[in-house]
Amino acid sequence: MTTKGRLLGLGSMVLTIAVVLFACSKDSSTQDDPVPAGKQEVKLFLSDDPALFDKVLIDIKSVKVLVDTCDKNKDDDDHHGNHDDDDDDKCVNWETLNITPGVYDLLTLRNGADTLLASGLIPEGRIKKIKIELGANNSLVKDSVNYPLTLFPGTQATITLKLKGGEWDEWSPGRSQLWLDFDVSRSIIRVRDGKFYLLPVIRLFTIKTTGSLEGQVLPKDAYPVVSVYNATDTGYAIPWINGQFKVRGLKEGTYSVFVNASNGYQDTTITGVEIRRNRETKLDKVILHK
Repeated sequence: MTTKGRLLGLGSMVLTIAVVLFACSKDSSTQDDPVPAGKQEVKLFLSDDPALFDKVLIDIKSVKVLVDTCDKNKDDDDHHGNHDDDDDDKCVNWETLNITPGVYDLLTLRNGADTLLASGLIPEGRIKKIKIELGANNSLVKDSVNYPLTLFPGTQATITLKLKGGEWDEWSPGRSQLWLDFDVSRSIIRVRDGKFYLLPVIRLFTIKTTGSLEGQVLPKDAYPVVSVYNATDTGYAIPWINGQFKVRGLKEGTYSVFVNASNGYQDTTITGVEIRRNRETKLDKVILHK
């Protein structure tokens, strides 16, 4: 990862993060009014697994969910009576959620930051799919140079995520939330200098069913990249300019943390880090040396 020295421009995004965090209304928000009978309220939050770019700008036009109103079981897909997705099936309908359409800089949504992408009050039932419609105004910035980001040949502008059941966090009766982790490093394909394709890869997680790891790596001129991994799961972080980082959506288990450094600083590995569901694990400060 010798290109990490190119991350210097990322520090300018710290002010943008403050705006994103202010805009987020997570599960700490309270609502006294009960959800109307026969309805459910859903929220989708957008976050990012980072990559070595200055900016990744994704144009999002709309978000819909496919609801099976005849199936009230939200927790398990292993049961009978599921209905087809055909438009003729009166039980299955696409519901449009409320969003702010526009261009989202995914790299501002890392290290524990996220934004409320979509929400709405929809008919009660099992949500079988999520559909995200992308616009044409996608681009990225690398080494302060802007590049168009076109969809990979044969890829549709609509991302469809199929749910197996049990993904949602019902944080209050009738109210559920889910996080969409846009994996930038796997979603962008570089075919040659100045030519990039977008092939979206999105991972779903909730805070209650996964754990997180946070810490600080210094000095900043080491341009560290943090990998948190075990045999079944891997997460990445590119710390802010102050060295703070956070990796979310980790499955419960024992992990190793690898810090890859540049500018002559030595890499380091920390083993035996325990991650527990619905908990934040704090890593001791890491000081890198030459």
